[in-house]
Amino acid sequence: MIRTTPDGAGEGRTSGGDSGSKRTAFDVVVIGGGPGGYATALYGAAAGLDVAVLELDKVGGTCLHRGCVPAKEFLETATVRRAVAGASTFGIGPAAGDPSPEVRFEVSQQRKQQVVDQLFRGLSGLMKGRGITIVPGTGTLLPGRRVRVTAADGSTSELEGANVVLAAGSLPRTIPGFEVDGTVVLTSDEVLDLEHVPASVAVIGGGAIGCEFASMFSDLGASVTVLEALPTILAGCDEDAAAVVARSFRKRGIDVHTGVQVTGHTPVPGGGGTVVSFGEGGQVTVEAVVVSVGRRPRSDGLVEPGTGVVVDERGFVVADAYMRTGEPGVWAVGDVVAGTPQLAHVGFAEAIVAIRSMLGEPVTPVDYGAVPWAIYCHPEVAYAGMTEAAARAAGIDVVVKKDPFGGNSRARIIGETDGLVKVIAERRPDGSAGRILGVHMAGPWVTEQLGAGYLAVNWEATPDEVARFVQPHPSLSETFGETVLALTGRGLHVG
Repeated sequence: MIRTTPDGAGEGRTSGGDSGSKRTAFDVVVIGGGPGGYATALYGAAAGLDVAVLELDKVGGTCLHRGCVPAKEFLETATVRRAVAGASTFGIGPAAGDPSPEVRFEVSQQRKQQVVDQLFRGLSGLMKGRGITIVPGTGTLLPGRRVRVTAADGSTSELEGANVVLAAGSLPRTIPGFEVDGTVVLTSDEVLDLEHVPASVAVIGGGAIGCEFASMFSDLGASVTVLEALPTILAGCDEDAAAVVARSFRKRGIDVHTGVQVTGHTPVPGGGGTVVSFGEGGQVTVEAVVVSVGRRPRSDGLVEPGTGVVVDERGFVVADAYMRTGEPGVWAVGDVVAGTPQLAHVGFAEAIVAIRSMLGEPVTPVDYGAVPWAIYCHPEVAYAGMTEAAARAAGIDVVVKKDPFGGNSRARIIGETDGLVKVIAERRPDGSAGRILGVHMAGPWVTEQLGAGYLAVNWEATPDEVARFVQPHPSLSETFGETVLALTGRGLHVG
C-alpha cells in the first residue's frame, strides 16, 4: 500500500470502509462516485490501497441514477411495447388493426427504480466489502493534495491523499431560451422522472442521446420531432449506419429536421404545451421539449488556485495519456477530462490506467480512437474504430464491405431486418484487405454483437485472421463473420 502522504499524513490510518470513520488521510481520495470514480476506488482497493470516495448523492453517479441504466430500462419498455404491438405477425394476440397496447408508464417508472436501487445496493455492498470509505459531500482540491469536503448542510472538513483523483463527472448542457422547468422543458435528468408519456415531444439534438429519446418516445406512442443543427443525425457515426437509423425514423413517422437552429419557444395559453420555433420560420407545437445537446463537465469549484491542475476554457480538466494532471499526485478520469469520449466504460478504463500509473505498474493508455460505442435507439448502432470518411480523410486507401441484416436468418426469424454490418480495412499494395480499421453496425442487438469487431480493431487483425473463426448459425453475429469473410475475396453469401 502507498503510505506516504504530504507532511506525513499517512500515519494513524485504520482499515475498513465505515462511512463514519474519522480518518483524514488516505492513499487515494476520489472526488466523485460515478463510473470513473467508483471504478478507481474498486480497482485501487483491490490493489490494497486505502481509498476514500467523496459523493454528495449516491455512488453510481449519472450513469446509474440519471443516465445509462434508467434510460436503457425505459428503452426496454419501448421494446416490449413494440414487440406486443407486432405480436399479431407471429400469430399471437389480437388481429392487426386493434387498439395499440396500453402504456402504464408509472409502472415502468417503478420498475426502472427497482433496477436502479438493486444495482445501487450491489455497488454499495461491493465498495463496503473492499473497505472503501464513503464520505458524503462535494470535494474541492486544495494545494498540497488536500481536499475540502463540503457536506449537504454546508459544513466543511478536510482530507489528505497521497493521491487525489478528480472524477466529478458531468451535467446536461442547456441552451438559451429553453430554461429547464421540469414540466415542459426537460433534460435527460427530468425525462427519467416522468410519470406519463407526453403526447408529443420535440427533441433538440440528434446525437446519440437525442436519438435514443426520440426512438423511445415514438415506440411509446408519442408524436416525435427531432431538431438537429448539423446536416445529419448521429453525426459521429459512419454515414451508412446513421442512414439506417434515419430511414427507420422516417418509416416510423419521426419528423427529423437537420441543419436547423432552434430560436425559442412560446408556451400555449392554458398549459397546453409550447410552440417551438426553428430554422427559417419552422414551428412545431408539442407537449414537451427534451434538450439533448451534450453534457458539460462538473468542474465548478472543483479546483482552487494554487495547484498545477489546468482547467481549459470549456471547463474540462487537462490530463495526459496516463491520466496525470499538471499537479504531481493528482489524476483525472471520466467525463471531466478534456478531449475524451463521455462514456461510462471509458471512465472504467481510465480508472485502471490511473491506479496502475500511481502504483508504477506497466500500463497501456486508453486508445480513444478505438473504444466501443453503443447507441440504444431502434435500430441500435454500435461501432469501434475509424469511419470510412475519416479513413479516407486521413489519406488511407481502404477496402470496404457491407452486409445487410436482410439476408441474416436470425434477423428474419425475429422480424428485425433493418440494418447492416460494415467493415473497413486498409488496402494492401496488392489490393487485398489488410488491417481492420473500423467495424460499424446498425440493426438488431448490435450493441451486444460489437465485441468481436472491437477486438479485431484493437488487435489490428486482418480479415484473413478473423475469417478463420467459426460463427454460430443461425445467429445475428454471423453477419460480422460473413462481412469479414467477403473481405478476403471469397465470401459465402456476400459478394
